[in-house]
Amino acid sequence: MSQLIIVEKDFKITETLCNLFEKRNISIVKVGKEETFNNLSNINLVGLNIDTLLCSSKFEINLGGKEKLVNFARNAKISKIIVIEEDKDINNYEIKSELGGSLKRLYLSDIFDKLSLEIIFHICCPNNLYAAGDENTFELLALSRRVASTDVTVFINGPTGSGKEVLANYLHENSPRKSEPFVAVNCAAIPENMLEAILFGHEKGAFTGASYANKGIFRAADKGTLLLDEISEMPLSLQAKLLRVLQEKKVTPVGGQRDIDVDVRVLATSNRDMVSEVKQSRFREDLYYRLNVFPLQTKNLSERKDDIIPISLKILEKHCKKDFIPVISETAKEILLNHDWPGNVRELENTLQRALVLCSSNIIDVDSIMIDKSLNKMTSDNQIETFADQLSYARSNL
Repeated sequence: MSQLIIVEKDFKITETLCNLFEKRNISIVKVGKEETFNNLSNINLVGLNIDTLLCSSKFEINLGGKEKLVNFARNAKISKIIVIEEDKDINNYEIKSELGGSLKRLYLSDIFDKLSLEIIFHICCPNNLYAAGDENTFELLALSRRVASTDVTVFINGPTGSGKEVLANYLHENSPRKSEPFVAVNCAAIPENMLEAILFGHEKGAFTGASYANKGIFRAADKGTLLLDEISEMPLSLQAKLLRVLQEKKVTPVGGQRDIDVDVRVLATSNRDMVSEVKQSRFREDLYYRLNVFPLQTKNLSERKDDIIPISLKILEKHCKKDFIPVISETAKEILLNHDWPGNVRELENTLQRALVLCSSNIIDVDSIMIDKSLNKMTSDNQIETFADQLSYARSNL
């Protein structure tokens, strides 16, 4: 269910905010002065699950001050209040607990500035799973929500660090299975001789060291969603067994004699060119087509520059434990936007963690941004190697 935010009708930025929120699948309820004095009695709130009140400092003053504002929100069963204050010099926000709830004040020098709008959205929706600002990313998320409502298998392909697992989690949270387990397993991180037992489970004594039975990842995800991360790293010997499980929806634990039914929605990811993997006999063609029912593609951060600031804000709140979360200065923002980010979101997160350590005030400035340029050379070298591999493969097939 979408989170709902209440915004006053007569606030000059209301329509801009409504467009911003609705574009990101967040519903809005607008409240005018006539409702405020009746504690929202003119609006049917049953079943809407509203938890956030967003308003201006003028709205707070007209209502009678901070305590009246908090009581007003409490009567409407709203636990979080966000007050926007325009200021000529300050671009920051303050977090305080008020009367058992949460009250946050945003001091914004220009409320229509793109960065300010992203700050407002992020503070209103800190649990928004997929931070985005790029039009192509919005299209990807809209498509993801459509496929999430079904039970088809989804294959997410994209570069390392481009958010494939986050998108998989987004699919789960927007699906009918969202109240059931979301289980992720990295196929590249598990030794080949253990992968079958981890996926399908094993009986006690099935192999040396199996001192107890284990139901395995598939059964742990029963009724929910299973993510097979980096599926292209799965050994060929196990791919045939996985295909059988996907087709028959049954698993046989290692050392077991009977099949066990499983009800699992499967998602898979890879950073490899899967068509090439199939052609070079490193991945089974039948399994690829069984997994690739609905393909989704994530992109490098350099191809979606408008995602950088929303992702940065999410990273800063994740890692900052202070009352004041530093705001990114215009000059620092330019550096972030102009870098190619060969390491994608992981590199951006490392850079911002360093910035939190280095910034001496409530502003992340140029001096706080340390970017590892060696990654650019590594990426360039990898591109050369990839081209050489492709050329060699082409020659061998002439």
